[in-house]
Amino acid sequence: MPVGKKIIVIGSGFAGLSAACFLAKDGFDVTILEKNDTIGGRARSFEESGFMFDMGPSWYWMPDVFERFFNNFGKKVADYYDLKLLEPSFSVFFQPGVRMDIPSKLKKLQDLFEFLEKGAGDSLNKFMADAKYKYEVGMRDLVYKPAHSWIEFVDWRVIKSLFKLHLTLGFSKHVRQYFRDQRLISLLEFPVLFLGARPEDTPALYSLMNYAGLSLGTWYPMGGMKEIVIALKKLAESLGVKIETSAQVKKINVEKGKAVGVTTYNNNYYKTDAVVSSADYNFTEQKLLEPQFRNYTPSYWEKRVMAPSSLIFYLGINKKIKNLQHHNLFFDEDFSVHAKEIYTYPQWPQHPLFYVCCPSKTDSSVAPEGMENIFILMPIAVGLKDNESIREKYFDILISRMEKNIGESVRDNIIYKRSYAGSNFITDYNAFKGNAYGLANTLRQTAFLKPSIRNKKVRNLFYCGQLTVPGPGVPPALISGQITAKEVIKHLNKYKS
Repeated sequence: MPVGKKIIVIGSGFAGLSAACFLAKDGFDVTILEKNDTIGGRARSFEESGFMFDMGPSWYWMPDVFERFFNNFGKKVADYYDLKLLEPSFSVFFQPGVRMDIPSKLKKLQDLFEFLEKGAGDSLNKFMADAKYKYEVGMRDLVYKPAHSWIEFVDWRVIKSLFKLHLTLGFSKHVRQYFRDQRLISLLEFPVLFLGARPEDTPALYSLMNYAGLSLGTWYPMGGMKEIVIALKKLAESLGVKIETSAQVKKINVEKGKAVGVTTYNNNYYKTDAVVSSADYNFTEQKLLEPQFRNYTPSYWEKRVMAPSSLIFYLGINKKIKNLQHHNLFFDEDFSVHAKEIYTYPQWPQHPLFYVCCPSKTDSSVAPEGMENIFILMPIAVGLKDNESIREKYFDILISRMEKNIGESVRDNIIYKRSYAGSNFITDYNAFKGNAYGLANTLRQTAFLKPSIRNKKVRNLFYCGQLTVPGPGVPPALISGQITAKEVIKHLNKYKS
C-alpha cells in the first residue's frame, strides 16, 4: 500500500477520471484539478429553459468497453445508469423526404443492404466478419498497450493479426471491394470522417468502427451522456479521489528531473509524487512546462495531423418534430468534397454534411413536455477563423437543409439557441488549434507513433487523453486513463523513496 503517495491529475474528462479511479484503487492519494466549474471535459452538460444539453459526445458505442471498465472495480454499468438500445440505431437523409432508418439488428440490416443492392446482404456478412476480427484483435491485443516502442508489438499473435488488419489498405478501397451502391458506401465511411483523414487515407483497420456501431448497437444512457460523468465521479469519490473545480493549473514545478508540485492560478500549491495530465497534451507541454522539460517542440506539433473541430448548435424547440430520430445524418451533399475541405484543403465547407441529435425522442427528461432538444454538429477543419457572422451563416445553411429534408418548419419554433465552435474549444479546453476530436488516426500517428504517455525528461510526469494512445473517442479515453495509471503505478513502485 503506497501510504502517503500523492498524485495530481490535471483535467476531469473521461481519461482523467479513469486514471484517477485506477490510481486511487491502488491506494494513492489522488486529487483532480479541473479548470472549469463543472467536470467532464468535452462531455460537460448544461441546463437552460428546461432543456438539458450534453455539450460533446452523444454516441454510445462499444458498450463492452464501459462494462469492462466498471468491472475492474467490482461494479457494472447498471449500478450507475440505465442503458437503452436505440431502434433504429440512427437515420440517414440522402435527399429531401428520403430517410433511411438503420436497424439495430444485423439481420434486418442485411435485408436493407440487399434491398438497396443485389448481393449486398451477403457482402455485409463478409464485411462484418472481417470488421469483427479487427475489433476483437484491436480491443484485446493492441489498444491496451502503452505503446512506448514497436517492441511491444513483437508478439506472434499480433504479428499474425497484422496481415489481416489491413493497415496499409485504404478504408475507401476496402469498402468498395464489397459494395457499389453509393448510399451504402457513404453509410460505412461516415464514422471515419471524425478520425482525422479522408476515407481513402484512413487504414482499413478502422472498419472495426462499423462493427462497433452496426453490430454491437447504438445505445443511450437515460438522462444523457452526462450520466457517465456522474457515474465516474461517484466511483472516483467512493475510492477517495478529491475533485477540485475552478482550479486552473498554471505550472508544473520540476526539480532535478522530477515533478514536485503543481501551482494553480489562484496561487494554490499542491505537492505531489507524480502528475498525470489529461489536459490537452500540447498545452501541457508548451504552457505548463519550461522548454527544457518538454517532449516535443512547437514545430513537432505543427506537423501533427489533427482530427476535426466542430461547429455545434444547441437548440430548444417548442414543438415535437415528426421526421427526426434520435441520431440523424444528413448526407444530401457530396461526402468526398466535404472531406477534402476538412483534411486536404482546410476551409469552411461550401456544402457540408452534418449530424443532428434529438435525444428527447428517447428521453423525456432532457426537454419540457411537448418540446424537442436538438444538437446540430458540422465537422470542420481545425484552425479556421471563427466569428459570430460565420456561425450565423452556417446556422442558416444547416437549419434550411434540415427543414428541407424533414419536410417541416423548425426555425420559427426555436426558443433557445447557443453556438459552440473552435474558439470555444480553445477557451474551455485549451484545445490545440481548436480541435474537437484530438489527433488523427492515420497510420503514421498510430500506436508508438503517437505522442508518448511518458515524459522523457521529467520521470514522474505522464499524459493521457485524445492526443496520445489509444486515440480519440469516449471508450479510448477510458482506456487511455487505465493505461497511464498502470504506468504511473509501475513507476512509483520502482522509485519508492
